[in-house]
Amino acid sequence: MRRALIAGNWKLHGVRADLQWIDALGRGLAGGAPGCEVVVCPPFTLLGAMSDRKPDWLEIGGQDCSVNDAGAHTGDVAAAMLADAGCRYVIVGHSERRSGHGETDSIVRRKAERAIAAGLVPIICVGESLDKREAGQAERFCTRQLTASLPDAPADSMVVAYEPVWAIGTGRTASAQDAQAIHKALRAAVPRGDGEALRILYGGSVKPDNAAGLLKQTDIDGALVGGASLDAASFAAILRSSQ
Repeated sequence: MRRALIAGNWKLHGVRADLQWIDALGRGLAGGAPGCEVVVCPPFTLLGAMSDRKPDWLEIGGQDCSVNDAGAHTGDVAAAMLADAGCRYVIVGHSERRSGHGETDSIVRRKAERAIAAGLVPIICVGESLDKREAGQAERFCTRQLTASLPDAPADSMVVAYEPVWAIGTGRTASAQDAQAIHKALRAAVPRGDGEALRILYGGSVKPDNAAGLLKQTDIDGALVGGASLDAASFAAILRSSQ
């Protein structure tokens, strides 16, 4: 049975004053632990402080990791460093990294391999652009991107996030039926018939008012939440939608 996972990606937001988000999230959940697994991925600068302050049910994740383990790589953060800072997860291959930093499927795969070797669970992102969707190529593009980005590792050692590029930060969201169709195709494309063990999240303008419809789909195992995760009350509402 795949356990639901809700992850919040803070992107380029967050300073120490925002650590009160943890307390506000607890209040939004009325002090109880949610029934799903919960991860928050703040900027690197907050990882240690958030790890020290979080409740036991909240996991911490990095937003990226290096393909390198150590060495002369100014500005890089190794997967082992994230683990040392208290992380359990790390996002790799987000579309903003692929487009803004030229990350290829090969680079994403290498990052996922480094993450697993360091004891982290990589959240491997895939997703099509608007032109691919309008050309009827969404399923083909996403499954090819998936198989090229996955490391040769057990499916239960990683997570995939389907994030249609055209829905990230735009306010547009794939319909629950369209998202389910892509998730089903991704699961079927996992090598060695290992897809039933793989958790696949949906990301792309997930909000409290659309989360329940997405999360009730058979092949959608959770969500990777962007902007709505910055507001503790909104994130708590999304967590409640997973019950």
